Amino acid sequence: MYYLVGIKGSGMSALASILFDLGYEVTGSDREEHFFTEEGLNERGIKILPFDENNIKEGMIIVKGNAFDDEHPEIKKAMELELPIHTYQEMVAKLTKMFRTIAVAGCHGKTSTTSMLAHVFDNLSGCNYLIGDGTGHASKENKFFALEACEYKRHFLEYSPYYAIITNIDYDHVDYFKDIDDVIDAYREYGQTSEKMVIACGDDQYTHSLEVSKPIFYYGLDDDNDIIAKDVNYTNHGISFDVFVEDNYYGHFDLPIFGKHQLLNTLAVIGVCYYERLEAKEVAKELKTFEGARRRFSETIVGDNVVIDDYAHHPNEIKATIKAAKQKYEDKDIIIVWQPHTYTRTREFKDDYIEILKGVSKAYIMEIHGSRENNGDISSEDIIDKIPNAEYIGIDEYNKLMDIENSVILFLSPNDISKLENDYIENKKETIEK
Repeated sequence: MYYLVGIKGSGMSALASILFDLGYEVTGSDREEHFFTEEGLNERGIKILPFDENNIKEGMIIVKGNAFDDEHPEIKKAMELELPIHTYQEMVAKLTKMFRTIAVAGCHGKTSTTSMLAHVFDNLSGCNYLIGDGTGHASKENKFFALEACEYKRHFLEYSPYYAIITNIDYDHVDYFKDIDDVIDAYREYGQTSEKMVIACGDDQYTHSLEVSKPIFYYGLDDDNDIIAKDVNYTNHGISFDVFVEDNYYGHFDLPIFGKHQLLNTLAVIGVCYYERLEAKEVAKELKTFEGARRRFSETIVGDNVVIDDYAHHPNEIKATIKAAKQKYEDKDIIIVWQPHTYTRTREFKDDYIEILKGVSKAYIMEIHGSRENNGDISSEDIIDKIPNAEYIGIDEYNKLMDIENSVILFLSPNDISKLENDYIENKKETIEK
């Protein structure tokens, strides 16, 4: 039996689903509070236990989430019993070696890109996938494995991908990386793990500085790329464009996607499809039916308002999400409900957050979610005080949003703020129906 400590984590829940699909007995533990990643576990009947060292029994194989160290009671018990213990990335590396793995790394966009890749390849040829939104699926019969690969603490160096995708390079995880050069060095090492090739966004300011011995192909809108989108047309229905690969016309794509960042993510997927010799018309057909990753620009219509749930937390991600909302809903005001994530990131990018939020109609800001950090020398008020159109909002204060009309309301956080969002949606709908 595989026992996963921290089974509700986004990667861990996906891993648990994969192990189950491959025929293994799986259970695990986590905090008792609800998290959106539970859905796939509940569908499979995977039992979730509260943390308790007495859960650990002889014969188990332990997989520990990256948020837990050897002092955790369950890990300590497993060590006492001399059970095999794997980190999350060690277990993933072990599984993916059985397949032709397409790893997707990048400071932004890797979840959306991996989801899109999994959708296309699963429908066209069969594909296993592990996605950072908690989604996982596997069959021993499949040839491909689409894997979201995280750069934090260089975890992605555990993997040996056939294709190594890099969506972009940016300074993030400031509690681990010293500076942007440290981040670039990590991606250089990641590129070296590729078996066949690296496919990287050439429009990114840092990817061309990568020195790797493996073949590297660039995608983007600039003419010096290998995989290029031309004749791009942005509308409130999506984006249409032609794709050329190494000066050869590949195909026309007319897709319901929004924002340049999503166009670039799509080009990464199209690049892999081209090198795997998939027909452009078939690829375009599958891309057209892609409904998006969970918590990535997920939309709910409430009267004349549009509620968008998104994982964005880095300044560049928030900026890209706002641009996508403006492309699709150009006649509506943009309202932000944002929970800052980690003290170190909030402090490092404070001025960027302030500048971005000054540009929207209204910003509601929650308490900082510390995640792996217990405290810090910055608070939400330090940002709110600098923005004329900002105010604090608590998890129970949906009433502050009830008078909003004809707007796009962006709920932004990698943490689960679904209570506030759902309370607003339910109460607003009730008000409209009366």
